[in-house]
Amino acid sequence: MTTPPDTGRAHSAPGRGVEERVPLYTAEFAAHPHRAYRRMRERYGALVPVELAPGVPATLVIGYRSALRILNDPERFPADPRSWEKTVAEDCPVLPVLQWRPNAPRSTGTAHTRYRRAATAALDGVDLHTARRTVEQFAVPLINTFCSVGSADLVREYAFPLTFEVINAMLGCPPEISERAAAATAAIFDGVDADAGNRMFGEAVTDLVEFKRSTPGDDITTRLLNDPARFDEEEMVHQVLALYGVGMGPMQSLVINALSLMLTDDRFADVMLGGAVSTRDALDEVLFDDPPLPNASVTYPRQPVLVGSAWLPAHQPVVISLAGCNNDPEIRAGNHTGNRAHLAWGAGPHTCPAQHTAYVVAQEAIDQLLDALPELELAIAAGELTWRPGPLHRTLAALPVIFPSSPPLHIP
Repeated sequence: MTTPPDTGRAHSAPGRGVEERVPLYTAEFAAHPHRAYRRMRERYGALVPVELAPGVPATLVIGYRSALRILNDPERFPADPRSWEKTVAEDCPVLPVLQWRPNAPRSTGTAHTRYRRAATAALDGVDLHTARRTVEQFAVPLINTFCSVGSADLVREYAFPLTFEVINAMLGCPPEISERAAAATAAIFDGVDADAGNRMFGEAVTDLVEFKRSTPGDDITTRLLNDPARFDEEEMVHQVLALYGVGMGPMQSLVINALSLMLTDDRFADVMLGGAVSTRDALDEVLFDDPPLPNASVTYPRQPVLVGSAWLPAHQPVVISLAGCNNDPEIRAGNHTGNRAHLAWGAGPHTCPAQHTAYVVAQEAIDQLLDALPELELAIAAGELTWRPGPLHRTLAALPVIFPSSPPLHIP
C-alpha cells in the first residue's frame, strides 16, 4: 500500500535503523499523552517508532488518514499476531493483551468473519431497555453506600463495581466466578503480574462457560454456546474472554473519564441542571480525547509495506493511536461537541460491535449518579488526578469527589 506522505519530509522507517524510541509505558506518558503526541508529530510525522514495553518495538500511527487506510486494509495489515509472538518473551507485559486468541479481535479472513458474526449476534440480543434497568438496579445500592458520607472515590466505589456487576449480568456470570475475573482483568491491563492474571482470567471464563452449559439463560454466554458456529471448547472460552475483557476495564474507564471531564470542564457545568450540553456529548468528547483503549488497535503487516515516506517492517506491531489520530490537526478543527466522527470504536472490519450497548450503559451510569448527587465536586485539584500507567489503556487511578450528604435513595 503506497500513500502520499503525511508530512513534507521523509524519515527512516520506524523499527529499522531507529535508535531512539518513544516509550509508551512510562508514568510521564500516562500523565501527558497529548503532549507526547504533539512532540511525536513534530519529530516523526504520522508514523512514530515506539516501545510498548522495554525491548518491545512497534510503530505508532498518529495520522488520521494513514490510520483509516491501514484499518480498512486487513489483507496487508491483518490483526493476527502469531508471527510477532515468536519474537517476544513469555513474560512480556503486553503479551496477555496482544497475544493471538481464536476470537474476532485477534483473527483475520474467514476466521475473523466467523467469530465476529457470532459476537455481533450475541451482543445484538442485549435489550437496551433491560440494560438501562440493569444499570439502575446496581447503581442505586452503590450510591446508597456513600451518599450519606459526603465523599467517595468514584473509581473504587462506583464505576468499577457498577461495570463489574452490569457486565456479569449480561454474561450470566455468578459472583464466585466474576470476582476472579475482575482481579485478573486488573492485573492484565495494569501489566502487573500480567501472565498470572492471564491464566486466572482464562480459568474463570472456562468455569463460566461450563456453568452456562448446565444453567443456560437469556445472556451473551448462552447465545454464544447456541450459535450456529458451534465453537469448540477453546474457541468458546476465547469468545467470552474478548467480550469480558473489553467490557470490564474499558467500560469503567469510559464512565470515569467522562465524569472527570464533566467535573473539570466548565462547558459541562450545566449538565446536571439540564443544560444544552448532554452526558452523551461528554462521552463523545472523551471518546475523541481520552478513549479507554487509545492504543490497543494493533495490526501486523504480512510483509514490508510503504506508508507515506516510511516502510513498515513485516510482523512488527503497527498500533493505531485512536487518541493521537482523533487529534490530528489535519482533520480536527475547533469545538467538536456532538461530533462522533472519532476512531474510538475503531474502523473497518474490526469496528467495535458493542458500541451501542456501551453508550447506553455508560450514559445511564453517569445519569444515575448525577441525578442522585447533582452537586458533585472534585475533592482535589484537577492537576492532582493521577492516570494509571500503561501503553494500551487510559484511565484514572482514582476520582475523589465531595458533595452534600443526602439520605439513601429508594430502591425500586
